[in-house]
Amino acid sequence: MNTPIVVQTELPAKILNKGKVRDVYEIHNDILLIATDRLSAFDVVLPDPIPSKGVCLTQLSKFWFDYTKKSIPNHVISTEVSDFPKELHPYKEQLAYRSMLVKKTKVVPIECIVRGYLSGSAWSSYKKDGTVCGVKLPGGLKESDQFPEPLFTPSTKAKEGHDLNISIAEMKKIVGDDVGNTLNEYSLKIYDTAVKYAKKRGIIIADTKFEFGMYNNEIIWIDEALTPDSSRFWPADNYQPGKSQPSFDKQYVRDYLNSTGWDHNSAPPHLPPQVIAETSKKYQEAYERITGKKFHFP
Repeated sequence: MNTPIVVQTELPAKILNKGKVRDVYEIHNDILLIATDRLSAFDVVLPDPIPSKGVCLTQLSKFWFDYTKKSIPNHVISTEVSDFPKELHPYKEQLAYRSMLVKKTKVVPIECIVRGYLSGSAWSSYKKDGTVCGVKLPGGLKESDQFPEPLFTPSTKAKEGHDLNISIAEMKKIVGDDVGNTLNEYSLKIYDTAVKYAKKRGIIIADTKFEFGMYNNEIIWIDEALTPDSSRFWPADNYQPGKSQPSFDKQYVRDYLNSTGWDHNSAPPHLPPQVIAETSKKYQEAYERITGKKFHFP
């Protein structure tokens, strides 16, 4: 198993944010995104990193950004350290495979969520009142059923605590009609493109979230792209509506944490070596299933 990498903060760049998973720097008016091996669950960063996780997130994002760039503009400048500013080259060992140099944008304050299947919080909401994010759905649906059409369900981007689901009309009050329409159009377009590709690879993308930013008066796709941290991936050959599905994401860790009786408010428990190893394996398998390439990064 690879050793978890903890990226140091002594980079010759201005640190803007140390997030739950990513460290964000500004350099030469561009942004350096570093995906660490930190793992968050239930909005809490866990004490144990997951080996290779940051590499999987970055390389999957690179794959999807490349795959869709002809139809949806994105923020990627390069994922090769040799293309980064020269002062970063001595830090190649820290940055290789897990970092992206991207355009600096004005972030649109909306989480753009697309749901294709009735799962997670959507299933909980549907069981309660037959709606998902305010959208009334037909009766009699089962857990993990596919929707007739994918749902675009925006939410606010909360700096602290949980994001709040909002209607499309409420979203447009925040960002305006033109930006709101573009967010809706781009989100559904990316999802449709990704779903068709993933189906050929034996993967169902149950739901996912996108973020966008304004760059030179143009809306572009930013942050991460269809990773196990931002999406729910299911193996198509095991798909069976009426129950929860096995997935290539951190649900395995969530299930373990719930089994311990942790209250989600106190300090989280440490993860056993088996859970760490299995989670790392799931991230790598997601990369391999989607890209068709062997996970070979050191």
